[in-house]
This record gives sequence, C-alpha cells and structure tokens, in this order.
Amino acid sequence: MRTALFNLGFRPFYLLAALFAALAVPAWVADLSGHGWPARYLEGLIWHQHEMVFGFVLAVIAGFLLTAGRVWTGRATLSGAPLALLTAHWLAARVLLLTGPGWLGALVDGAFPFMLAAVLGRVIFGARNARNYFVPALIAALGLVNAGFHLSALGLVEAPPSLWTQGGLYLEALLLIVMTGRVVPSFTASALPQAKMRRSAALDYTALALSVIAFACALGEIGGWLGAIPAFAAAGLHAARQTGWAPLDTRGRPILWILHLSHAWIPVGFVLLGLAAFGLVIGAAPLHAFAVGALAGTIVGMITRTALGHTARPLAAGRSELACYVLVQCAAVARVAAALVLTAYMPLVYLSATLWSAAFLTYFIAYAPRLASPRLDGRPG
Repeated sequence: MRTALFNLGFRPFYLLAALFAALAVPAWVADLSGHGWPARYLEGLIWHQHEMVFGFVLAVIAGFLLTAGRVWTGRATLSGAPLALLTAHWLAARVLLLTGPGWLGALVDGAFPFMLAAVLGRVIFGARNARNYFVPALIAALGLVNAGFHLSALGLVEAPPSLWTQGGLYLEALLLIVMTGRVVPSFTASALPQAKMRRSAALDYTALALSVIAFACALGEIGGWLGAIPAFAAAGLHAARQTGWAPLDTRGRPILWILHLSHAWIPVGFVLLGLAAFGLVIGAAPLHAFAVGALAGTIVGMITRTALGHTARPLAAGRSELACYVLVQCAAVARVAAALVLTAYMPLVYLSATLWSAAFLTYFIAYAPRLASPRLDGRPG
C-alpha cells in the first residue's frame, strides 16, 4: 500500500517534530551533564534554545498551517513531492546545525521560515482570506528573528543569540494567544453545547496588546514596576478570558481539557514574568512556563486532535493520547520548578526531560502508523 505520509502537511511535520522533540531534549541534557558529542556549529544551551523554538515548534506550526490553510481557503496546499521537499529542507537544517559547516547550516535553516511564509502566502493571499493575512507575515517575522540569531551565532552582530531565541518564543506565544482564542472556545462550544460560554473581542484584543507590551519589556530588560505592571495585567486578562470558555465543564473530556490546561500556563507565565521584573525569580521560569506548559501543552493537544480529525478517526482521547497529555504537563511542572528551586535544579531537569521525551515518543509510536496511512474514509488528505 502506497504511503500517505505526504498527502497533507500535518503528516510528515507532526511525526518528525515529535521524534525530534523526543530525542533533542535528552541530547541537550546529556550535553549539560558533560556527556555531549564533539564540537558543532551551535553549542549546548544555544543549540537547545534554537532547536526548540525554530526547529520543533516551527515544524508543528508548519504542519498545522499547511493543513489549516486548505480548510481556511478551500485551496490546495503542498502535497506529494513539493511537501516532501519542504520536509527535507527542515530535516537538512536540523542535521547541518549539528554537523556544520556553520555558514551552510545558517543558510539552510534561515531560509526555511521564508519558504513556509511564501507557501502559505500564496494560498492565503491568493484566496483573499483577509482574516488570516497576519499568518504569513508572522512566519516571515519569525524568519527575520531566526536570521538575527544566525548572524549573532556567526559573530556578525553583537546581540547575544539567546535574545533572538527569546524573541522567537514570544512571537510563537503571540501566535498561540491568537489561535487558542479562536479554537479553544470553538471546540468547547461544539463538543459541549450546554456550556455557558462568554467571549469578548475587546478582552481578547486588550489581552493581546498587553502581552505584546509585556514581552517587549522583557526583551528590553525593563525591570521594576514598569516591566511588571504589563505582565501582571496580561496575566489577569488572560485568566479572565479563559474563565468565559467554561474550562471546568471540560472535565472528563481529555481532548478538551488539555487545551484549557495548557492555556492556563499563559497567565502563569505572565505572573512569573512580572516576578522576574523584580528579580524574584530567574528568567528561565517564565520562559519554560510559556515554552513547555503553554506551547508544548497546546501542541500535544492539537497534534492529537487534528491528526485524529484529518485521518477520519473519532475525536476522542484514548490511552496513548491521555498519556501524552499527562506526561507533557508533568514535564512542564518539573521544568518550571527547576527554575524556582535551584537546589534541586539538575534532578528536576532530568525528571522533566524524561517526562517530555516519554510524551513525544508515545505520540510518535502511536501515530506513525496513522499518519503514514490513508484516511479511513478514503477521502484525500
């Protein structure tokens, strides 16, 4: 039977992103413990930061948007050989960032977000899908930030590489804020029509604006009340908008509560960002609340849900899905705790890495046969 792996964007990118996530974090922890491999273009922590933001997360974004773009516009997105080439491009970047040469790794990896933006822009702008014009623009912005990272890593600009990875993470968090504001209430209302939903566009826009300000303050290292007030205000607004989505009604529905629980990390992240402005917690605490709790938590919820839906399977979480959800949330708790309880830093990092790897390895094993096989209903996609 012919493989369906390149029928639609979610198939190869979800699968490779999960495998990469399962392997990359233990590799970084081994390097952190002094058991890494020989010198490469990007060393240790810098490699880890870049590959989580511009490798793993961007692959999931690519898979999601190449699939959602077809739904939004009614137009065909990449499939077959063109999709295989884009997937190979992402994979080549991962290899070159380990092996070097640095200039070639920077060139190949730096081109990927712009290729993705161009592919998405052709579909979205071509269909005049104005509601989603921001999507290719945001992907291109990620590309510019990634380019800045490589210029720093190659010693061509003076800004530290970590500044660019932090900026990339914040851009992805903003995309998450916009997309969860659309899909989480929609999914909840569809599955639980009796739930009392309250949504406010004004609240959504205000929360987004304050998020931008809080992230800008963090990037600019603005401390004290000037940096803390936008972060605390953003935390309150995100908590307020989530209460209107009836989160407690999703108990007993893992495929729903994983999205609500992951979103709850956003206000937690902003609270920690506010505390970091006063020097009360180290910067790794809010970064991992956003990265592991909010982003990775939502990712594991969405790559299970959308893969089930687009392979014509019931939208219900089984044992493997539930295991992924619990493992990644426990990994988030352990990783944020490591940044808060420095006396137990390494044991908690080891625990978090083990839970994280188990979550995404479980996904890979459970979903590889599904993503490589045609839809159960025989339809294309």
